[in-house]
Amino acid sequence: MGNCHTVGPNEALVVSGGCCGSDQKTYIVGGWAWAWWLISDIQRITLEIMTLQPKCDDVETAEGVAITVTGVAQVKVMTENELLGYACEQFLGKSVVEIKSVILQTLEGHLRAILGTLTVEQIYQDRDRFATLVREVASPDVGRMGIEILSFTIKDVYDKVEYLSSLGKTQTAAVQRDADIGVAEAERDAGIREAECKREMMDVKFLADTKMADSKRELEMQKASFNQEVNTKKAEAQLAYELQAAKEQQKICLEEIEIEVVQRKKQITIEEKEIDRTEKELVATVKRPAEAEAYRMQQLAEGQKIKTVLTAQAAADKIRLIGEAEASSIKAVGKAELIILLLIHISARNEIFRGIKHHYNR
Repeated sequence: MGNCHTVGPNEALVVSGGCCGSDQKTYIVGGWAWAWWLISDIQRITLEIMTLQPKCDDVETAEGVAITVTGVAQVKVMTENELLGYACEQFLGKSVVEIKSVILQTLEGHLRAILGTLTVEQIYQDRDRFATLVREVASPDVGRMGIEILSFTIKDVYDKVEYLSSLGKTQTAAVQRDADIGVAEAERDAGIREAECKREMMDVKFLADTKMADSKRELEMQKASFNQEVNTKKAEAQLAYELQAAKEQQKICLEEIEIEVVQRKKQITIEEKEIDRTEKELVATVKRPAEAEAYRMQQLAEGQKIKTVLTAQAAADKIRLIGEAEASSIKAVGKAELIILLLIHISARNEIFRGIKHHYNR
């Protein structure tokens, strides 16, 4: 019987031993493995990045100056099977602190050895090259332990005898001296250049003054010529203006006469229209009402005449009918009289309406 063991990506699982007594090791990174009880041996080794700070105190350089150097290194266990095997041989069963201690001592040993071959100036002025040299020298040794140096940088460099401070002051003085020399040379060159520029400026100024005088004289001559031409054009323009003004005044007079004629024609037309309007107004307000009133009186007279005639005829007819219908009853006589009177009334009204209609149709 056995168990299943799993491991994350930042850790390696080492399985050794088996059911047939094999001592072969199996390395598992970020996976799982099967282990037999009481037969297989299960161990783990970290693959995380480890940060180290190697420090060498008071190490003498090539010139015998003692300095202290502090660095920062990033290392980790390599995951290739062969290199991982080297790391397991060296560090399997050890804690992270113990692994860091071994690698730190190795780095400090190489750092101390390289410091003895360089001068203070080389170390201080080119830290990147110094760190690269330490990494190149230490990588083979830590590589044989299955460890990879990911990065190595120099954090601090100082000494107790103020050598670096003196070196800085010397360099500062040299830089200041070079700066003063540069300023003096620049001022000298600037003075020479300034004198040259002044001479060139004066030459240009004299040339410009000469050209300005020539241009001014030519300008005066052109102005005189232009003034003469302008005066001539002004005289011609004034004469042409007066002639054109006379012509325009004559046109204006003709236009005013034509306008007056048109106005008189319009006035006559208006007066004729007013006469026609007055005449029509008189016809509408006097003549037509008088004719209507005369016609009305005529029609009334004719209606009265017709009424009188019809009344006489009706009376005669009444006497005749009474004589012929003596045998009729009193009721029939009354009915006949009523019918006769109605007929007379209707006939008279029809005659009046017929006369009025005839008048308006005419």
